[in-house]
This record gives sequence, C-alpha cells and structure tokens, in this order.
Amino acid sequence: MSVLSGALAAGLAIPFAGLAGFTTEKTSETLQDLPQQFDEVPLKQKSTILAADGSPIATIAEQNRVPVKLSQVAPIMEKAIVAIEDDRFYEHGALDAKGTLRALLQNQSSGSVQQGGSSITQQFVKISLVEKARTPEEVAAATADTYQRKVAELRYAVAVEKQFSKNEILEKYLNLANFGDGAWGIQAAAQHYFSVNASQLTLPQAAMLAGLVKNPTGYDPTNNAKRAKDRRDVVIRRMLELNVISVSQANSALKTPVIDPAKVRPIKLGCANGPYPFFCEYIVSELENNPAFGKTKAERSNYIKTAGLTIRTSLDPKIQQAAQRSIDTHSRPTDQAIAAITIVEPGTGLVKAMAQSRGYGNKRGQTSYNYNVPKTYPGGYGGFQNGSTMKAFTVAAAIQKGIPLNYKIASPSPIHLQGQTFSTCSGPYKILEKYDPKNSTTNVPNPTMIEAAQKSTNTYFLQLSQRTGLCPIAKIAGALGLNQAQSGEPLRQVPSMTLGIDNTSPLQLANAYAAFAARGMYCTPWLITSVKDSAGKTVSVPGAQCKQVLAPEVADGVNAVLHQVMEPKGTGGKLKFGKSDLAGKTGTINEAKAVWYAGYSSKLAAAATVADASPPYKELQGQSLNGKPINDPSGSGTAGPIWQAAMKAALQGYPTTRFVAPSDKTQRGDVKNLPFVNGMNPEDAANKLRQAGFEVAIASGTVNSEETAGTVAYTDPRQRDGAPAGSLVTIYVSNGSGSKKNQPAKPTTTQTVKPPGTPTTLNPNCPPWNPKYPNCGGRGR
Repeated sequence: MSVLSGALAAGLAIPFAGLAGFTTEKTSETLQDLPQQFDEVPLKQKSTILAADGSPIATIAEQNRVPVKLSQVAPIMEKAIVAIEDDRFYEHGALDAKGTLRALLQNQSSGSVQQGGSSITQQFVKISLVEKARTPEEVAAATADTYQRKVAELRYAVAVEKQFSKNEILEKYLNLANFGDGAWGIQAAAQHYFSVNASQLTLPQAAMLAGLVKNPTGYDPTNNAKRAKDRRDVVIRRMLELNVISVSQANSALKTPVIDPAKVRPIKLGCANGPYPFFCEYIVSELENNPAFGKTKAERSNYIKTAGLTIRTSLDPKIQQAAQRSIDTHSRPTDQAIAAITIVEPGTGLVKAMAQSRGYGNKRGQTSYNYNVPKTYPGGYGGFQNGSTMKAFTVAAAIQKGIPLNYKIASPSPIHLQGQTFSTCSGPYKILEKYDPKNSTTNVPNPTMIEAAQKSTNTYFLQLSQRTGLCPIAKIAGALGLNQAQSGEPLRQVPSMTLGIDNTSPLQLANAYAAFAARGMYCTPWLITSVKDSAGKTVSVPGAQCKQVLAPEVADGVNAVLHQVMEPKGTGGKLKFGKSDLAGKTGTINEAKAVWYAGYSSKLAAAATVADASPPYKELQGQSLNGKPINDPSGSGTAGPIWQAAMKAALQGYPTTRFVAPSDKTQRGDVKNLPFVNGMNPEDAANKLRQAGFEVAIASGTVNSEETAGTVAYTDPRQRDGAPAGSLVTIYVSNGSGSKKNQPAKPTTTQTVKPPGTPTTLNPNCPPWNPKYPNCGGRGR
C-alpha cells in the first residue's frame, strides 16, 4: 500500500506493477506514450439562427450547451457538486489517493472493476476524451472498463492539475458535464429544468443537478421524478454530513418538490422545431456549402452544430407573416394543390420571406419538400414549369435588340409554325412537325408589344421570339438566375420557350423579376447576412453579390411593358393596389398543371404559384384550393390573389415609388427609316424594302385603301414608325375601294395661294414625329 501510494503521489512516475492483468512492461509503455500536457477539447456549443430583427429561428446543436464562467454559477451549486462527487477536491492533487487506492484494491481482489474512485479532475478528463472521440472505436476506447484507460486518465489528470487551477477545472467540468434530457453544461440544465440561470439556482435545485451527473438518464426527473428526488436527497444529506448546509436548510430542501413541471423548458433543437423550418433548412444547406466552415460537408456540418455560431439571416418576420397569412387565407394544408410564394428585395437579393401551404412534417397536410427552392438543395422540390412568365425575358431581348414598344405583329389564333426556323445559340432550329399554337385570351388582331403583354398573346410572342432569336432570351434568363430547377442545367432553347420552359422555383423567378425592378441589377439570392463565432468574432460569409446584367434603359422598357399588364386592360389589372408603380406577369402552363403570378414594385419582388405537386401531375381544374374546387385556373385569378395580398401587406410602411420612365429611344426602338412604298407594285416595293435591309412578306388578300387596286396600301410597321434593321415588314395590297378613280369628280375650286416657303407636297421620307427631322412639314403616312 505504501509503495503504491508513493507511486500515485509521485504522479505515476513508476508503473503499477503486479496489478491483475496488467504487466509492468505494458504500464511503462503506456505512461511513456502519454503526453505531458492535456489538450483541452473545445466545448460543443449550440449555434443560433436569427431573423433579420434578431428574433430566433432555430437552435442548431449536437449538444444543447451555453458555457458560463464559474462566477456565473451559484456558490451552492459548486458546493453540491463537490460534496457528492469529490468532497476532498480542493485538498488533494491530481487524484484522491485514498479513494483511488480503495477502488484499485477492491477491483483487484474481485478481478473486475467494481468501484470508482475518480476525482472531479479525472471525470473532466474522461468526459473530454469522450468528447474528442470521432469514431465508435474511439468512443469505446474512451469509456472502456480497463486499467489501461484508468492509467491514461490518471496521467492526463496530472497534466490537467499542472495546467489549470482548481476553480478553472471545476468551471470546465460544470460546462462539460451531461445533465440529462438533452441539457449539457450547468447553464443549459438550469434553464431546462427550472427556467432560471445557473447563478439563480437554489439548494434543492443544485442538489438535484449535482445528483444527475452520475446517471443522467436514470436520474432524469422528467422520466422518473421519484428516483430523481431520492438521488437529490442523497446529495442534500451528504452536504449536511459535510457541514456544507445546516439542518434547517436540509429539512427545508428535502420537503421541496424535485421539479415544477410547468417550469421545465423544452429543448427544441433543429429546424423542425423552429417557426420557419423550410427557410431554416435552406440556411443550413447554404452554410454546409461554405468552405469557410470546413473542407468537407461532414466537417462543415459538425462545425455548424458545435461552434456556438450566431447566424443572422435575411428573413423579415413582418414580411414573412404577410406571406404566410396570404397563403393561409387562400389555401389549406390539406388541399390537393399546393401554394407557395417567395419575396425578395431588388438591388440586394435579400430573401425576405418564403411561405407555402403545407407545413413541415410527415402527417397529412405536411411535407418535407420546400416548394420555393430548386432541387439543387436537398429539400428543394425543384419548381414547376414557368409558363408565360417567360415572356418578360422575351420582352427584354426584344428591347435589347432595339425593337420598339409599339412594335406590331399580326397575331391570329392559331398560327402555323411547321417548317419555320428559330435561331438558337447552337444554330438554327427548324420545326419539322405540326405546331399550331393558339392564344388563350381575347386579343387585339395586330397588337403592339405592350398590348400583347397585357393580353399575354401567345402568337405574338412566338413571332417576336423568332425575330429576336432564342439565344438572347436564354442568355438574359440565365444571367438573371433562371435555370432548370430540377438539375441546374441551362434552360432549353426550343420554339415554345417564350410560352414557358422547364421548371422554375418561386425563389428563382422572384429574384429574376427583382432585377427588372432594380433597373437591370441582378443580385444572387442573399440569405445569410452575418456569422459570428462563440467569441463574437465575425466569420467571413458572402455578402451582396450584384452585377449589372441589363442596361438600365432596357429594364426601364421591361418595367413599362409589365406595368401595363397591371393596368385596367391587362390580365393583372385586378391585382393592382396602392399608389406605387407595380409591374407583373401571369403564367399558366399546358393543361394548367401550374399557374403563376410574378410581380414587383421597386422595393419588393415576389413570385407566387399554385400547382399540382403530387405525381402523376394533373390539371388544376377541379382540384381543391382553400377547400373548394378550382374553376378556370389562371395566373391572375388563382395565383394572383396570393401575390396581391402578400405584397400589399409586405409593402405597408414603404414609401410610394415610381419606375423610371423608358427613354424615347427605348420606346421607339433602334429603328431605321422605312422607304415609302405606298402605291407601288408589291413586288417592286418588296425589292425596295429588301435593299433597305428588311425582311419582307406580302399578306394574302387585299385591304380597303385609297391606293389603286393591286398596289401597296400600307406596310406593317407603318412607314411613319420605321422598323429595326433586319426586321420583318409586311406589305398589304389595296383593293382600291377608297381610290379616287372610283369616286365621282369633285367640282373645280379656286386654289388658295400659300405663303412663300410653304411645302406644296408632302415628303414621305420626312416623318414629323422623328426628332431627326424637326423642320418637316405636313403629315407623314
């Protein structure tokens, strides 16, 4: 006993020779291999995700822990833990020789480990080694009932006592210990069981927590209150034996209920337990893709759960509430169809809200899918085909090419496109099969771009996309963040592209439209605004990432066109509200399996969708929304009210805003003068137009005109409007119904003498509206 005691007191300078099953040689090797310094494991701390206003969204953690200083722990707690776990803690060194020798001799005589004799320092070492373990094998080695592990703990305990003071060791132990029911560390335990801070713990509370560390599961008061009370009372009596408390204090504490169930604060970890689970999971996904948090996804995931980060996000609770209230007003979780909306801020990319009709879970009316985001995120649904919301990008491509806003195209329904060729980025695309698209709304026969957008005229936009080419449309859409939400691949370039192509998520579409609101400035969706570590130091994360993708004047033109969609003649006219300028576009896909409304002011942009999200996908007609059958599903009538209610509430408090008016050049386009061909032979007129750099088509049939029958009545575009270089000019042939040759001769009248300098004839190449010809007289045709 004396020799062994001396060995222990000497800090394990010599091996434990003769202990059962453990040789001198093995012990010596073990001691020689152990380091002289104990590398402390960083505490696993919970990370907190916050909304933009600082309110909590979720707690992400492997262990629910809030480290505190010993000065922030009630003195009675310190006394309780020392009394029951190591009453000679402040008297002995790295280990309690009496307790350890007693345990060693008992274990040797029995041939197995029967007693523990660990000091608080040794317990701290053991817990730390378990915390360091990264594999099941390492955990098993750190908890094995072997002399090798015991010797290792003793040697490490010596190192710990050399590195830290007793109070520092006790502080570390209290922060590291498991107090059961998901509470790690004394602060989390105090908050969980009693809804108080560690500094406010009373004697019975401290005794209960001190008793927990021996068996956190067995003495958990939320599982077995009686067993927990019995263990607590053992601690109280031990404190009385050691004269740490008085008899009256002990008697009073023993009569106190072990816990008040009403004060037990549930530990809600993870996104699923937060108010915005879908948004939260998307945030975690973004963090796990940030190389600043680790080389691999596994390392990043572990860091996020254990580093005690404070993560502030873009989510605005007021705007989120507006979005969710609109969803809840217009839909139900148990509907066959789903509804979703995302709201973003133009000019920054800040994602302000993300709401959907089905909640998070696996019960009826719940889902694990986030209907607002692409499938490139693990929980993302991957969107829905975007329908006529694509027409906005065709408008942008046309304006960019110099096509005027009043550009007219004859748009019958249907049109026959078999044999027609559309240009793509990889070459011409010829339509080989029958393709006779129709208009889904009542349309102006010969609409301008604005009129076609107002009525969402399919045949106009198909022809317009043929004139612009599909490549510019695809490039603009791609630059504004649109790709296939299922795969991340670029949008396909096919003739029907302008009517809707591939799946798009509400997040992508809202953010793309936000670029129009920001006058061509596209910003990557921005969700994580700041990250700080447990020490308050800022961790580098991407900020606003914005780029001028469209010229401001092009975006101004798009805004002018889509603004008219929300005027009385437009499909979105009934959705207009407030005094600020608004712009938007409807979208309906084939068989109305999904409908959209995307729109914006200069302050906020949003995209709302109602869709069938349960394969095999069916048309919305007859499916339930808000508990009622959907009749005549449309972007304006089905998705539009969700967009309107959400945006109306979200924009409250924002100042009245106006879009920048498009420039005269944007409105008129980059046009060339058309040669005057009225009254000419159609073939001669066609040649003249081709020589001027235009494509020509001669319309079948004739029209009423004062020109001689069989000659050119007029062109479309009109000569007075001009046309972009290379664009199509259609010649209309006169039937002569209004010709002077078919009218009776008028009486001869005396000619009035005009003042000198007055033009006697009209100059057909001098249109009076064109600022290049300010001195033109007369009236152009």
